[in-house]
Amino acid sequence: MQDFADSFGRAASLILRGDRELWAIVLLSLRVSLSAVVIAALVGMPLGAALAVGRFAGRRAAVIGINALMGLPPVVVGLVVYLMLSSSGPLGVLQLLYTPTAMIIAQFVLVTPIIAALTRQAVEDLHAEYAEQLCSLGVSRAASIPTLLWDGRASLMTAFLAGFGRAIAEVGAVIIVGGNINHVTRVMTTTIALETSKGNLALALALGAILILIAVAVNAAVALLDSTTKGAAYANRFDA
Repeated sequence: MQDFADSFGRAASLILRGDRELWAIVLLSLRVSLSAVVIAALVGMPLGAALAVGRFAGRRAAVIGINALMGLPPVVVGLVVYLMLSSSGPLGVLQLLYTPTAMIIAQFVLVTPIIAALTRQAVEDLHAEYAEQLCSLGVSRAASIPTLLWDGRASLMTAFLAGFGRAIAEVGAVIIVGGNINHVTRVMTTTIALETSKGNLALALALGAILILIAVAVNAAVALLDSTTKGAAYANRFDA
């Protein structure tokens, strides 16, 4: 019990004194995950919205496929990206393996289906609500996508959050394509796994605490945005 108490104390000390190695790992984790989620949002949100309002052959199969891809096994994604980026793979010439860019690619593959599927559901609900109004204004299905995305921005922030949560907590894929190289590709999750196996609980606990704080902060921000958006919508209806 004394050892655990000592580990917690040293973990708190690492955070409070601004340990350089600790915060370098945190910043790299945030840079990799945020980059992956932003790119995934730029691809996944328009894709999800198109699936929500579009009517084309194979749409149902595409929706089922996107939903199924939400459960992609991370280690399989890591393996596929590894094979693509390895020296004998089709993208080996780019020499991206064991770099932060490779980790961003792996997280992008994992996160995009999540954002696309959640966006499709949110936009589909909005389109069902505003379909008659949009039709009366002569707005086509394709032209309605930007409007629906903007109107559903609070829900889309939830989709962004879900993607960020998946990315920041990822271990299997990033350790395969990143290699967990110190000061190069070592992020919070891979460091926690490594340091726990080595018995260095102080660093693992410090990084775990920061992961939890990040999750709480992002959830609080989304809740505040959602509350603000609903309050503005209620005020507009009241004024009308």
